[in-house]
Amino acid sequence: MAKKKSAAKSDDKDLKKKSKVKADKKKKSAKPEKPVKLGGWQQDPRTALRVDEHFDLAAFDRSGTPGWTLGRKAAEAFMEQRAQHLSDLQEQLFANGKTGSRKRILVVAQGLDTAGKGGLARHVMGQVDPQGVALKAFKAPTPEERAEPFLARIERALPKPGMIGFFDRSQYEDMLVPGVNGMGAEELAERGRMINDFEKQLVDDECVILKVCLMVSYGEQGRRLLERLDRPDKHWKFSPHDLEVRGQWFKYQSVYQEVLRQTSTDYAPWMVIPADHKWYARAAVSEALTRSLEEMELTWPEADFNVAEERARLALTLDAEPTLS
Repeated sequence: MAKKKSAAKSDDKDLKKKSKVKADKKKKSAKPEKPVKLGGWQQDPRTALRVDEHFDLAAFDRSGTPGWTLGRKAAEAFMEQRAQHLSDLQEQLFANGKTGSRKRILVVAQGLDTAGKGGLARHVMGQVDPQGVALKAFKAPTPEERAEPFLARIERALPKPGMIGFFDRSQYEDMLVPGVNGMGAEELAERGRMINDFEKQLVDDECVILKVCLMVSYGEQGRRLLERLDRPDKHWKFSPHDLEVRGQWFKYQSVYQEVLRQTSTDYAPWMVIPADHKWYARAAVSEALTRSLEEMELTWPEADFNVAEERARLALTLDAEPTLS
């Protein structure tokens, strides 16, 4: 019996040694995990993509994914994971607007044809309750609009308190198009100063401005235009004018460079987003919007009535079915 106990103890020691050796091997062979910051973002996209005085559009990598290194599937999964949180924040903003708060957000989306502005409206704004979103697509100004100050039509379309406004093109068209077509540098600069002053007034009135400029490469734009021509279900998206604008590619790049630098301010900075990968552009804007809402530190509005009294009144109606008098 003693021999059996001794053999069992010896076997236990051998097993412990073997398991310790295996554990040590696992420790040595295990690869260190990559740090994942900001819930998947290595850097806040608002910081990673922010325009400063050193921004150089000519050197900008339009196929890059600044701040995100985990690939498309992970980005789409993370965006889906955050969707409910974004929706809840938007509902809080909307509720606050109904109870006297001035807070609201304006998302300004700029970019040449095929850059993905419509995709942002569909895939980013589509994550929240549509009744809390005010979408506006700006086309070439009408004769009536040309006869008034260029910011007048912008002011009429601004989001009301509690709303998220989304501009597909914006006041910046009134710098970009004239700039490409020969407007003088001083007049262009004056428009930039007017826009900066206009946006400062909005920010002072509790409107957060999120400006995103989608930059697609020349080659990728060509491929997307070709797809619109090759697919009957996309013909409606194509206009012969698109090719005229494409022919002014380098002029637009030059004017964009000046506009972005001049109008990226501390209170309303630009984010320039590489747009060759649609999934990245959507993920970056979705995250920027979510974080902007988080920073508002929203809470649910307090009831302006006695909750206990109203519950008691309701309870009386739950005891019996209503009868006709």
